[in-house]
Amino acid sequence: MTPASPSKPAWTAPRGVPVSILTGFLGAGKTTLLNRLIRDPWLSDAALIINEFGDIGIDHLLVESSGDGVIELSDGCLCCTVRGELVDTLADLMDRMQSGRIRPFSRVVIETTGLADPVPVMQSVIGHPALGQSYRLEGLVTVVDAVNGLSTLADHEEARRQVAVADTLVLSKTGLQPPSDELRARLNDLNPLARILDAGDARLTAQGLFESGAYDPGKRSLDVARWLNSKDADHDHDHGHGHVHHHHHHAHDVNRHNADIRADSLSFERPISPDALMMFLDLLRSAHGPNLLRMKAIVKLADDPSRPLVLHAVQSLMSEPVRLPAWPAGAKEETRLVVITRDMPQGFVGELFSAFTDEPGIGRPDKAALTENPLVIPGMASSR
Repeated sequence: MTPASPSKPAWTAPRGVPVSILTGFLGAGKTTLLNRLIRDPWLSDAALIINEFGDIGIDHLLVESSGDGVIELSDGCLCCTVRGELVDTLADLMDRMQSGRIRPFSRVVIETTGLADPVPVMQSVIGHPALGQSYRLEGLVTVVDAVNGLSTLADHEEARRQVAVADTLVLSKTGLQPPSDELRARLNDLNPLARILDAGDARLTAQGLFESGAYDPGKRSLDVARWLNSKDADHDHDHGHGHVHHHHHHAHDVNRHNADIRADSLSFERPISPDALMMFLDLLRSAHGPNLLRMKAIVKLADDPSRPLVLHAVQSLMSEPVRLPAWPAGAKEETRLVVITRDMPQGFVGELFSAFTDEPGIGRPDKAALTENPLVIPGMASSR
């Protein structure tokens, strides 16, 4: 890929109706949360896509049917169930709006089933050639039960994946039991990128919950600033000028959990060649896309280090990279990359990234030979 000149940004982001996804494991409380937020005026011109009308307390809000399962609520919100594939439902809604059969909607909120893998839902918005012109992904919200969340995460891979790919985590049932430090640590292990909110907070609004701006170039600088100022961004490293620094969040025992989900955080101060970055991303997505649950990065590119590039990926699909006009105020001007993977060797992403940034490192077989060889000379074992 040939980098564009600094005066003409190489990347832009698609526009369309923003789509927010609400997920959470069975019994986590996402329907209770949606029942509460459905009365919020901010959702008055939204379209809700839910699993079953019976799960949502909307009888008192029902006004009229728009036909074929699309209903209008008294607050103006449109509501429909998933009919067949989600792609078909989204396409049908857009067709109805454009043909005037239903009133215009400005956003979409999708509630998934408790056992749903949210990645295909996200891919439906990001990767579908037709839907990608009409919709854009705003963010994914996962509800986590503060009472049973820790055991749910231990026993169910679906719950771990729902947490791992979220932009926002909402802790429910906190009035019954405050979330434990162990639960918060587990959530941070699975997803250091996500902000954590309390469903019991009376100040929580639909806009505050769904409008994360994670994929919106108009709000991307605010999202990046929040991420860079998070506790994960403040990890203590002795930064060198061009070294890759690693910060690992280790997954729990793979045999117990059936899937090894981990988050790896990397930082790199020296500007990176756009070509090297594209080769790294292409190889990571093409060879390991199914195991790449989520990736988020802010990159210091060599063609214009003053204007960082922001990246988001879900498995092998990447939303259009966005070039910011400047680094967020107070942010350290360095590349930061967080990759959440499933069943991939620890350190693999860091080693691959090092290879494309010309950072020499010891591979896993060589490292094992140096550190585990019984004949190794004392004092010569590598610490890398």
